[in-house]
Amino acid sequence: MLAARRRRSWKRGSAVYEVMEYGPQADLDWELVRTLRTTVVDRLSKAAVPQAHKRELGRNLARQAVTEWMHAQVVSGSRPSPEYGTRLQNAIFNAVFGLGRLQDLLRDDVENIEIHGCDVVWLRRTDGRRERGPAIAETDEELIAELQFLASRQGRSLSTAAPRLHMELPDGSRLAAVIATTRRPQVVIRRHLLQNADITELVGRRMLTPAAAEFLRAAVLARRNIVVVGGQGSGKTTLVRSLAGLIPAEERWATAEQEYELHLDKLNGHPHLVAFQARQGGSEIGADGRSAGEVTLEEIVRDALRMNLSRIMVGEVRGPEVVPMLDAMTAGDGGSMCTLHARSARDAIERLVVLCGRSQSTLTPDISYRWIAGAVDLIIHVQMREERTDDGQVRITRYVDQITDVTGVGENGQPALNDLFLAQGEDTVAHPTGIMPKRVEELRRMGWRPTPLAPSAVAGGVW
Repeated sequence: MLAARRRRSWKRGSAVYEVMEYGPQADLDWELVRTLRTTVVDRLSKAAVPQAHKRELGRNLARQAVTEWMHAQVVSGSRPSPEYGTRLQNAIFNAVFGLGRLQDLLRDDVENIEIHGCDVVWLRRTDGRRERGPAIAETDEELIAELQFLASRQGRSLSTAAPRLHMELPDGSRLAAVIATTRRPQVVIRRHLLQNADITELVGRRMLTPAAAEFLRAAVLARRNIVVVGGQGSGKTTLVRSLAGLIPAEERWATAEQEYELHLDKLNGHPHLVAFQARQGGSEIGADGRSAGEVTLEEIVRDALRMNLSRIMVGEVRGPEVVPMLDAMTAGDGGSMCTLHARSARDAIERLVVLCGRSQSTLTPDISYRWIAGAVDLIIHVQMREERTDDGQVRITRYVDQITDVTGVGENGQPALNDLFLAQGEDTVAHPTGIMPKRVEELRRMGWRPTPLAPSAVAGGVW
């Protein structure tokens, strides 16, 4: 624990003076941090400098603001230590360009941060352990004010009129916050720590077998439309990133997301990638009844189809995104991908049908089933398993346990499915079932060579 700031009293004649002492290990005064942040932001907004130099200027302005404050403290009789000044300067910089008091929690071994009000913070580490974190604000109102500041930097808002916030953080993490509809502010920060993982690394982590990796490599090159499904935190986005890494560097393609999450445009190997993000509208309502300035995913996909793109990748499908996702899969040249919350490949079909019905009343289940059967080629299910060890620790493993081929319209007008890879017996990772995929010659031309199977492992044919 850091030592608290100490108030010192001294007398001069009949007057009594009080000053604060700021020792090297004193707790930071977060109210002071917010005050000086306002000063830095104001000065930064008036400076005509290129965007690339704003961080450097911001650090200089934070140093200047702290120097001015320390001089005022010395004049008043206090003597802040240089160490305290340095920590204060770093805190101000993080408050302007980072996440303020949250910044220190974004360590490499922290996977998720769950916040229930200003003082109930839980950290989930990469090894599965959960532990309490420090308070991130003095009051819930202060926490909301900090969230509003973060939102304003990206042109978003958070208020009782707009009580939900979803946004990308500077390090690529995703923040979701809710106020007003809960007793206390709720915040979850989900981090993506394997942004550069390629499919070979996932094989090394036993997330999938070499045979499955080779099949998926050929499927991406053959422009199969792929839906990656699983539960929260199962590794869907990580797998999609690794599959996107297989797209040839010379291809011009796009990602379309509600909020930036894939960040593929920031990684090497995608020089022709165009990253789109939907935009929230303002408070004003236009003549068409929509929020002024709003840009939907449907509009983005329509724009993308006119920009000479070979494939379009829609990020996570949670609701209305299902329509532009299926549009991208059927209107383009194939090779689109997305993620979806579902417990299995068959559950994924039903969930897509439900989302289609919610998005457009004209999409009846019969129409949705046929649309999905013609749009989706492969469904990959990613599983996350938690095991408690003898010493009480939680061990987490993530793995692909199902790769399913959508072969077209089957009985009752619903998509026909074949499991090409499936977890069998005690082995959790999916192995080949022996069933041949559709349009197998296209996969062979992309270098796929089926793995020979023992007769006992075959279901429905031999490769």
